[in-house]
Amino acid sequence: MIVTLIIVCEVAFWVLLAAGLALRYLARKPRLGAAVLLCEPLLEVVLLVVTTIDLKNGAEPDWKHGLAAVYIGFSIALGPSTIRWVDVRFAHRFAGGPPPVKPPKYGMARALHEWKTAARWILASGIAIALLQGAVWYVGDDGGTESLKAWQVRMLFVIGINVIIAGSYTVSPKRRPDGAVEPDGERDRSAFAAGDPQHVTDRLVGDAGKDEKQVR
Repeated sequence: MIVTLIIVCEVAFWVLLAAGLALRYLARKPRLGAAVLLCEPLLEVVLLVVTTIDLKNGAEPDWKHGLAAVYIGFSIALGPSTIRWVDVRFAHRFAGGPPPVKPPKYGMARALHEWKTAARWILASGIAIALLQGAVWYVGDDGGTESLKAWQVRMLFVIGINVIIAGSYTVSPKRRPDGAVEPDGERDRSAFAAGDPQHVTDRLVGDAGKDEKQVR
């Protein structure tokens, strides 16, 4: 049941995301679209409650409960950036927004980008480890928590890999080839790159002459 619920949560995440963005940009209903997007965290709450109830009812902790904790952690930490990433591209494709800004490729700017990416993965792993530890304490030493602790080790491995990757770009920054030009991330597209849906909506609604629908 836990695995099925995880799959349902993942499918529901993308369905809600598509519906929210369609309402925001295609139907010109930014407030309703935002309300739909705000339903996303409820998926993690449902999964957490169901997993806790399953353990409370005497289920033997196994890899499925560990996977649920990992999924929740990664959804919390990576979900917002995923929504922003899709939002920018949806606005560009369907609402006349500027093209997405490509990340820097060279030098310390690239290193900073890699550290920001690593920070999200480290946060996701940290949340998962905390949830797993909570499950370990909840079940107790007599409940067979080896599978939960194994997931914690995997999360530590994920943290280590991300630190190594980001650190490699810091210690040995990628050199810019002669004549290469970094993508321009300034001007009007900056708000889209930052994932600022309020600015995006205001601009699009203003272009359509519907100031009364601007998001405050």
